[in-house]
Amino acid sequence: MNRPTAPSPWLPTAPCTPDRCAAHPHTGGDHDTAGTALAVLRLAAGTGTVLLGILLAPAAALLPPAARTGLVRTWVRAVVRAFGVRVRYEGTAPATGPLLVVANHVSWLDIPLVAALLPGRMVAKAEVRGWPVLGVLAALGGTLFLDRDGLRALPGTVREMTGVLARGGRVVVFPEGSTWCGRAAGRFRPAAFQAALDGGADVQPVRIDYRPTGAAAYVGDDPLAASLWRVVTARRLTAEVRMAERIPAARHPDRKSLAAAAQRAVASDSANLPSASVHQRSRSRSAAASSARTPA
Repeated sequence: MNRPTAPSPWLPTAPCTPDRCAAHPHTGGDHDTAGTALAVLRLAAGTGTVLLGILLAPAAALLPPAARTGLVRTWVRAVVRAFGVRVRYEGTAPATGPLLVVANHVSWLDIPLVAALLPGRMVAKAEVRGWPVLGVLAALGGTLFLDRDGLRALPGTVREMTGVLARGGRVVVFPEGSTWCGRAAGRFRPAAFQAALDGGADVQPVRIDYRPTGAAAYVGDDPLAASLWRVVTARRLTAEVRMAERIPAARHPDRKSLAAAAQRAVASDSANLPSASVHQRSRSRSAAASSARTPA
């Protein structure tokens, strides 16, 4: 067994924890959660849909790119719906052209939600490669894996992103670098935005909200199994995915300015979030207690 290593001090962290953030409200009793039978059915349906996608992935790889993209979008929408999540999309996805898609990060559900609207090469931390089932799926989907414990690896990942964008592709990244529960948000890290500048791509900001918030949140050292159970037992869990106006990278002098503009666009409707929150002021904490299981 490997000895535990000290967390890197430069890693993004969030004050969100499962006990405080990722729980069903306790105000309505059974009205707030689905029955056990329905929850088990959702869990089986969602897991089965994921496994079906993995089994069909080799055959899908033989399809033309347009057909493959359409199949992936249909599949990820089916995965989310099978887990009992209703989705509302606002905005029209660009049909073609290079695009850096950036979104706030609340849950593992963010990944299929964005992929259903704007499929592209995801950027995820290297640990995701070793996840059961989902790791295989990420690799098959062409995920760009980032070693978050090695700062020297970051420029190489940015170069890979730049190459994808320069060839007219899309890259999807969650620049907060860690999941937040949805009642507050982290700062957009600027490194990924260098790829948009170097690759001549626009930036597409996306905002993701969940109602109820806590049921979808996947934060801190929360086990994936616990998060899955909260999702399938949630009553009327709804995801709202809103696209802001695209931001031309060429209008900004550097990546910090571009990152700040994207963050403002994503946070522009933050007034709709609950006003009372334990996260109104962010604080630093150990990276080991931040989102260790979700893509950065």
